[in-house]
Amino acid sequence: MVARQFIVSHKDSIFDVDYDTEDGLEVFKIQLFSLTSIPPHLQQITGEDDDQVVSDDSDLTGMSNKLKLIKINEEEKEVKLQESIAAVVAQQNEEESIRDILGGDDVSDGSDVVHVSNELKELLSTAADLMKSDEELARMLQAEEEALMLQEFAVSEQREEIGQKIRPYISQVQMYEDPVRQEAARKTVPREELEEKALVSLAKEGNFKPSKTEQDHAFLLQLLFWFKQSFRWVNEPPCDGCGKDTVAQGMDAALPSETQYGAARVEIYRCNSCSRITRFPRYNDPLKLLETRRGRCGEWANCFTLYCRAFDYESRLILDFTDHVWTECFSEFLGRWMHLDPCEGVFDRPLLYEKGWNKKLNYVIAIAKDGVYDVTKRYTRKWVEVLSRRNITREPDLLATLHSMTRECRRSFTTQILSVLEDRDKIESEELERSLCSTDDSSVSLPGRQSGNKEWRIARSEIGSDDRCSWSCTSCPIRVCIDEHVTKIYNAFSPLLSRCVDHSLPKSRIVEILKIFKGILVELGNSSYKTRRTSINPFILHLLPYFEELINALSLKSEIDTDGKVDICLAADPVNTSLGLPVVLDALDDLINVLNNFDNISKVSLSWPLIKVNRIHSGSVLASGEELPSGIATSAFDGLRTSKWEEPDGARGCWIVYKLSDSQMHKLVAYDIMSANDAPERDPMDWVVEGSHDGGSSWRILDKQTSQMFKNRFQRKSFKINSDSVPCNTFRFQFLAARDVQSNSRLQLGSIDLYASSN
Repeated sequence: MVARQFIVSHKDSIFDVDYDTEDGLEVFKIQLFSLTSIPPHLQQITGEDDDQVVSDDSDLTGMSNKLKLIKINEEEKEVKLQESIAAVVAQQNEEESIRDILGGDDVSDGSDVVHVSNELKELLSTAADLMKSDEELARMLQAEEEALMLQEFAVSEQREEIGQKIRPYISQVQMYEDPVRQEAARKTVPREELEEKALVSLAKEGNFKPSKTEQDHAFLLQLLFWFKQSFRWVNEPPCDGCGKDTVAQGMDAALPSETQYGAARVEIYRCNSCSRITRFPRYNDPLKLLETRRGRCGEWANCFTLYCRAFDYESRLILDFTDHVWTECFSEFLGRWMHLDPCEGVFDRPLLYEKGWNKKLNYVIAIAKDGVYDVTKRYTRKWVEVLSRRNITREPDLLATLHSMTRECRRSFTTQILSVLEDRDKIESEELERSLCSTDDSSVSLPGRQSGNKEWRIARSEIGSDDRCSWSCTSCPIRVCIDEHVTKIYNAFSPLLSRCVDHSLPKSRIVEILKIFKGILVELGNSSYKTRRTSINPFILHLLPYFEELINALSLKSEIDTDGKVDICLAADPVNTSLGLPVVLDALDDLINVLNNFDNISKVSLSWPLIKVNRIHSGSVLASGEELPSGIATSAFDGLRTSKWEEPDGARGCWIVYKLSDSQMHKLVAYDIMSANDAPERDPMDWVVEGSHDGGSSWRILDKQTSQMFKNRFQRKSFKINSDSVPCNTFRFQFLAARDVQSNSRLQLGSIDLYASSN
């Protein structure tokens, strides 16, 4: 019942506010909060005429209908608190003095003193709360409580809406458990190729003997990257007739052949060229999506989640009520649920949407075979703002709805399985609460949406706040280079070329021999990584001695099979070969290009830069910034063309430091820099190379280059150190400018190779 209507003035504004005696003063303050944005704990309400402060419900009853609202300054609030403490302390001291004068007898029955003491304790407790280190947490909890109270007034009357929105997805995820669909999914995956890439990725981190848990985690990431490349995003489908662009014409009813695979709606497009009509059914059955391999975020997440289940990962379909869908998988390696967005090819970056896309999230719901979960807190650091947008139903009602759905999903589970799930639920709930205060991603810049054409992304306000197209880090960790194999491979070319010169082979014959060996390596690369083997043509057996060191460097060997043929096959751990093969192939291409610049090869030619020996390896790397996950700092030292170091803000200045391991000291005599695969505007142009003998405390300039231009992609430039170099244990490249600093903010390079003196 509305008891009264108050006219509340605040600054130059006047508000009519209904006061309900059943709600009381706290709800009255919440109403004022919604009108003025002044939190209840900072509101001071007084009478318009007599300035009497409203402190409880009874004060409102006896006042006129005209009130004033004043925002209390936090500092003023603390000052008033300190004054209150001082007053109570003075009163307590006075009481104690009187007791002393009276010989220690109580001044009264003691109730006044107890009252003062308790009041003092309360005030001191309040003061401590204001000053404690987690003050921000307390404020956040206060704001959350206020937002929850506001939600009571804002929620929709359609209490069943949230259930109606979620329930279809429960049926959807049950399809992922179908053995037929899972087997169909597995048949489309190049499983061994992804296994090899997973093992190589672990080896690059120094992990050559990974556990099954580590392998499973690495395989999941490779599955994500493969899916990103193999599935196609659809803005407007190409014409079914001529393959040219189409334009939307509206919607049409689904045909029986389309509804068979869950297509409830069909988009219609007309070709701009031949006017043919093309249908784009929005299939919901992932079995059909394995065939079409195209769609938007709904199809992408739907199909990818099936792939995850097909390889036995505990998986969830994640429904974002602001119109996006993605996947979560439980990582045994991380011991928690991990975010994976197949449309973006991004993993374990749950703040991508709020921080990168600038999404205004409200509900993020996880749907799995074993239940339905509210995981919104994983995807936000602005929980109070999110709460203000959660107006479909009250939080207790939402929780009850999800619990009911979860019980329904689990009704046939055994007691043992239920116990495991309940323990996991509890752990996740605690993790979600902790995540709200996490600062783990504070140094990571996340991009706006990349999937979909730009106009569509802009229309959805998901473009983000800048032009970043990938995630990057401005606080890089120190990374260790696993690149000893690169040095062994480079060293192995020296005896190969020496033998060629000793046999007086012309340049053309040397190039021919290198191309023959490259062909052998390509055949090996195309075979199973677990059982690499290829037979050698009898006509080129005499060339094998030329490549003996290179074969050893690749953990390969030559042997005679039962038919008397000579094969090249694995000699050790197949991962060592997988790690080295692409390095050798790139090095062969570089060497052939260098040889083409020589008229002829002689012993005089067998020196740097043709011969690249004593390459420094196995150091640790630190950079001013890096692109994640494919442009990290160690990519500058891995000997591969397919990788690069990219500094998102490096065009006008950045640095990368290489520190030797185990207190080694080397004189730097030369270095190579190779341009990356694309974007010549990002090439380094001006730089300084420095050395340090004390781990980076002091630096000495070793080389300086200006106006360097890379004419081609993967072009390698070699530079000799002309200064009187001294032994150093740390080297730093200070890149002063990229090729284009006007229209580009980035610097990138394909590789850096450092060469030490022979002694």
